Amino acid sequence: MSGERGNGAPRVDVIVAAWNRADTIERAVRSALAQDGLGRVIVVDDASTDDTPARIAQLGRDEPRLVSLRFAVNRGPAAARNAALALASAPYVTLLDGDDFLRPGRLAGLLGFAAGQDFVADDLLQVAASALDRVEPQPMLGGAFAPWPLDFAGFVRGNVSRPGRNRRELGFFKPLMRRAFLVEHRLDYDESLRLGEDFDLYARALLAGARFLVVPAQGYVSVARPNSLSGAHGRADLERLYARSRALDRPGLGRRERAALAAHGRSLDARIQWLRLIEAVKARDPGACLRPFLRSTTVSGFLLRNLAEQLVRRGGGRLAALLGARG
Repeated sequence: MSGERGNGAPRVDVIVAAWNRADTIERAVRSALAQDGLGRVIVVDDASTDDTPARIAQLGRDEPRLVSLRFAVNRGPAAARNAALALASAPYVTLLDGDDFLRPGRLAGLLGFAAGQDFVADDLLQVAASALDRVEPQPMLGGAFAPWPLDFAGFVRGNVSRPGRNRRELGFFKPLMRRAFLVEHRLDYDESLRLGEDFDLYARALLAGARFLVVPAQGYVSVARPNSLSGAHGRADLERLYARSRALDRPGLGRRERAALAAHGRSLDARIQWLRLIEAVKARDPGACLRPFLRSTTVSGFLLRNLAEQLVRRGGGRLAALLGARG
């Protein structure tokens, strides 16, 4: 397959999993339909309870390149993406969240780097929804850089949360993916996950030998919203992701890969223990409040930093009230 830019050939199917995105789904879908190199836009509505299905139907009324499917019950983003993957037919697929959008030329830009690659991920342009009309989106990775190959250990390390900085986990990427590679290695989304399903798929692809190139921003605009699915997760969601991260440690991995997975596991465990602490405070259980601090120095440091941050933000008050509001 050639990696030539801008030839207009229908080479990429764009997958959109949407749930209650009536206010943004039209912008997302129209931005995909305007792309050179587009095959089809495949939208799966995950049993929305707002006007999202009606808006999708309106968009598809005179647009043969728009394919839509609606779930009768909510099944989560992984299931929605798998349903879309099953309908895809173009040589490449890529993802678009229902509250994000693509700038003109984004798909053609990615195709320009696609020769010899299985995945091509461009830097995301991030902006808060509240500032979208007045602030220029900023690159997640911080500016211009030369394209670089991503390996498994580097990817996993790139998903370890760092305190005191904006979220920059590489699992947020929405890469161009060579569909034949996914089919050959029987790769799809783990439907037990409602958090980190992208991380899990990309990690398994890299373990399967995917050639994964990271390139400068080509025009994916990631719009941060206070009610986004990635920010609205519970302890069970984190625990399932923690289990999947541990399951990636398999025979044949080197020390570098295992060290990266261990760091990722500690990061997830710290977030899990924070939620356990909140639950213990709500239950007025002193013993349960203490146990998260005994997990490890990484966890106890994370908990203390979170407590200090919340105290500064809220100006003191009872710890129970503080943590109750956080939860």
